[in-house]
Amino acid sequence: MKRRTLLATAFAAPLAAPSLVRAPAVWAQSAWPNKTVRFICPFAPGGGTDTVSRLMSDQLSKILGQTFVVENKGGAGGNIGTVEMARAAPDGYTIGLISVASHTLNPMLYSKLPYDADKDIVGVSRVAVLANLLGVTASLPANNVAELIALCKKEPGKYSFASSGPGTSLHLSGELFKSMAGVDILHIPYKGAGPAYNDVISGTVTMMFANMPSMLPQVKGGKLKGLGVTSAERSKAAPEIPAIAETVPGYVATSWYGIGAPAGTPEPILAKLEAAIAEALKSPEVQKRWADDLGLDMPPPGRKGFNEFVAEDRKLWAPAVKASGVKLD
Repeated sequence: MKRRTLLATAFAAPLAAPSLVRAPAVWAQSAWPNKTVRFICPFAPGGGTDTVSRLMSDQLSKILGQTFVVENKGGAGGNIGTVEMARAAPDGYTIGLISVASHTLNPMLYSKLPYDADKDIVGVSRVAVLANLLGVTASLPANNVAELIALCKKEPGKYSFASSGPGTSLHLSGELFKSMAGVDILHIPYKGAGPAYNDVISGTVTMMFANMPSMLPQVKGGKLKGLGVTSAERSKAAPEIPAIAETVPGYVATSWYGIGAPAGTPEPILAKLEAAIAEALKSPEVQKRWADDLGLDMPPPGRKGFNEFVAEDRKLWAPAVKASGVKLD
């Protein structure tokens, strides 16, 4: 009997071991975050994506009690940084900005996208919906969209527009404008919106369609002239600037920002991050910056309805993609 008891005890021990191993893992998830979190911004410093990334990281640091550090990983229309986030360990310590570029446009533009937006990344929440703003060199003899179109038609090919890279929403906003306004302007791509501003301000490049958070301060500061917003109606942040659609009927090209995490990130971490983002968006500081300073609208937060939103957004951007004729590898 003693031998049977001993054998039974020996065989039972391995069965009990896994519960001892699982417990620390569950504890670690509930304690998240207990060290610095990387927040990848897949574009260069100085643009709207960078501004929003830093504001949200600051808020998450305050709410969750750990440092969120923004790392700018620009290039390839946002693909370099997005791939790094998608391939990171799904432990909650690498998250990042997702956008109209990573989830709407790039899946339609790239024949061999190095990540699957629908499978490799969890969309934790949208954080902003925004229009792009058309800004032109301050010395350009055009003070509205109609005058700009006339100028471009008078000398086809003379004028140019900058973007943060081929296939970005900034580039496609320009291509759609070219197609619908019937103008011939040259596209000059940069590695991010930030580096492009110097050349537009100096007049090396004539104009730029840029996200409202980065363009509006340039216009308010007198460095550039703001001629039109890409939303169907005027922006609450700058109601004095007409919608391009007022001159070019039907022209609409809007963007969005969100926060994502690698697929496989544990549910307790996703739920905690989702709740923290919702709390951040309710803060008076963020609401003031969004509405008054950056010209951003605030969408419903959270994971609910995210996939349906992306599917609909791809339909809305399809005409701009078609007009561009762009196909990237």
